[in-house]
Amino acid sequence: MQEQQIGPLKCRVVGDPHKAKLTAVFCHGYGAPGTDLVQLAPEILGLDERLDGQVAFVFPEAPLSLAELGMPGGRAWWEINMMRLQQMLQTRQIEKLVMAEPPGLTEARELFQKFLESLQGKYELTMDRLILGGFSQGAMLTTDFFLRTSVQPAGLCLYSGTTICLEEWQKLAKEKQKLPILQSHGTQDPILPYEAAVLLRDLLNENGQEVEFLPFPGPHTIPYEALEQTAKMLVEILERQ
Repeated sequence: MQEQQIGPLKCRVVGDPHKAKLTAVFCHGYGAPGTDLVQLAPEILGLDERLDGQVAFVFPEAPLSLAELGMPGGRAWWEINMMRLQQMLQTRQIEKLVMAEPPGLTEARELFQKFLESLQGKYELTMDRLILGGFSQGAMLTTDFFLRTSVQPAGLCLYSGTTICLEEWQKLAKEKQKLPILQSHGTQDPILPYEAAVLLRDLLNENGQEVEFLPFPGPHTIPYEALEQTAKMLVEILERQ
């Protein structure tokens, strides 16, 4: 693993994006350190020998520090009012959750785009050689970016994400071409409700996508089965190239 500054973001890089046929860009969730998802790279690569040397991984670190909120080392793509979120969850106000556009989302998306442009320039990558995704808030960010960008990535991996900006996402999804999408979500997730993840799956499928949806009987996490499905998806994309 190498630590690099790529454009505006500090990153951890596993493998060589120059030589790899695909590069997976995975964004961590709210409150996690920038290293949080790095261990996924060797786990996924170890699941299928056909991925060896063919897939590199880049893990960008979110720009906002949460040290002042009592989370030393914790980072965020945008701020979250945790008290308000908990109130919505406790009162089952799922509609408010999925309709809202989080303050700071636009700035996070623009920063992520600058990072991707720097990544592509540094390693001479085109968007169709990039897999985008992440966990929780990182999955929301990459979903929002995918729906708004005019250039298609090679695929999406969405672990325990959710629906936000519902009305706008519905309009944007109609304009997208089909690409491989993997989405996993725990049926017992206490942080981002399972129903909101199902809504995201349906939103994408109803607008021409074919989401590989993996529900699992667990909480807010990434299960081993999701890594197996990720490895399988990566092999399938490589074989089509």
